[in-house]
Amino acid sequence: MSQTEPDTPLYAAREPVFPRRVSGNFRTLKWWLLGFMLGIYYLIPWLRWDRGPMLPDQAVLLDLGNRRFFFFMIEIWPHEFYFVAGLLIMAGLGLFLFTSALGRVWCGYACPQTVWTDLFLLIERWVDGDRNNQLRLLRQKWDLHKLRLRLVKWTLWLLIALATGGAWVFYFTDAPALASNLIHGTAHPVAYSTIAVLTATTFLFGGFMREQMCIYACPWPRIQAAMMDEDTITIAYREWRGEPRGKHRKAEGAEALGDCIDCMACANVCPMGIDIRDGQQLECITCGLCIDACDEMMDKVGKPRGLVAYMALKDEAAERAGAHPKQIWKHMFRPRTLMYFTLWAGIGIALVVALFMRPPFEFNVSPVRNPQYVLLADGSIRNTYEVRLRNKQPREATLEISLVDPEGDHDFDEDEGAVQLTLEGRTANVVTVAPDETLLQRVYVTAPRGSDLADESRTNIRFWLRDVEGTERISADSVFNGKDH
Repeated sequence: MSQTEPDTPLYAAREPVFPRRVSGNFRTLKWWLLGFMLGIYYLIPWLRWDRGPMLPDQAVLLDLGNRRFFFFMIEIWPHEFYFVAGLLIMAGLGLFLFTSALGRVWCGYACPQTVWTDLFLLIERWVDGDRNNQLRLLRQKWDLHKLRLRLVKWTLWLLIALATGGAWVFYFTDAPALASNLIHGTAHPVAYSTIAVLTATTFLFGGFMREQMCIYACPWPRIQAAMMDEDTITIAYREWRGEPRGKHRKAEGAEALGDCIDCMACANVCPMGIDIRDGQQLECITCGLCIDACDEMMDKVGKPRGLVAYMALKDEAAERAGAHPKQIWKHMFRPRTLMYFTLWAGIGIALVVALFMRPPFEFNVSPVRNPQYVLLADGSIRNTYEVRLRNKQPREATLEISLVDPEGDHDFDEDEGAVQLTLEGRTANVVTVAPDETLLQRVYVTAPRGSDLADESRTNIRFWLRDVEGTERISADSVFNGKDH
């Protein structure tokens, strides 16, 4: 009987990762991006924008209650949600574009999990010390010193998490008013519950789960394989140059070794706890910190930089064979990336054109179907319509409604009494709509006895809406039902 192998656990317990502090170009870039993105996230809800007396003066506001989105001078109404859908599609294509060109740069530099984990690591180093101190503290038995450090660190993490959850709810209502209500305990329970959930998840994800969120919870590491190929710029180890690795020797006649001195600096600074020298791995977020650590060590031992670097896998194979690598722009501009960029730019241009071409007001015309027409005492035929007028401007709009024949087959000249257009409750065909409001107006169209409109069963008509104080003019088509209908 063959001997069976022992059961292998399907899940390995998490080994805490304590990345060492490192300095260099990529670490500096990450600090600048961290400050910039956190600044945007925390400060944008407090930017003011004059929207008139009827709306909150907040520059960026997701007003779910009134189903409108505000972004500085741009206002998105419910029926214009295709703008939001277009932005989401652009975000997805942008991820495909950057991943196919530069690998997981989003994960390494801009992902919220990465940004807040970096911030929590900064607090952890400030309280516990660098990597060696953190490892010693982890193995140390609980005492007052360890308890004090843990409480200080967790309290600072909790305050950051609370600020994170609090900043998020400010995007959905007027920030100063909500802040006052939160302090005085008069805010809606949804606000408190949302802040509590986001505080707890930020504290847990950034403080304790960290790389596990990227490895187990996030689907992007598995999707990225379809986005990358041998021309993608990613982080790689020049094995042909670094192997065989070993401690640096200066004495003459020493065994010939590669440039890698096996110092483990690249592995010790990795926030994912991997060794880039093992090749491409799902866990790698291409943050570049291993490049900074390796370059620093190469400078100390007098070796050229670039043992670990951003490069294409095709270039590593070419260098191994003694050929020159391709220029970076040739990797960046290839059919796949050009296709993604064309789609991304095309959608962006279409959204911008649609945004600036949309009229400042809109109206919809809906015939009243019951009854389809009314026969008046003098034999004329009257149709009723519900006209919905929407003023998307910050000022009051005076709008005039008129009627024309879109095909030119009928005489709709009201001066000759051929057709009468009247507005319920108004003496003229003019209405006033308040800023950022919608008005429902009932309109009557009457065709005299014996006219083409009255005798024909169905006639196309066109309503025009004109801004009396401006030059904007838009139309909406409908039908007139005659007595033969």
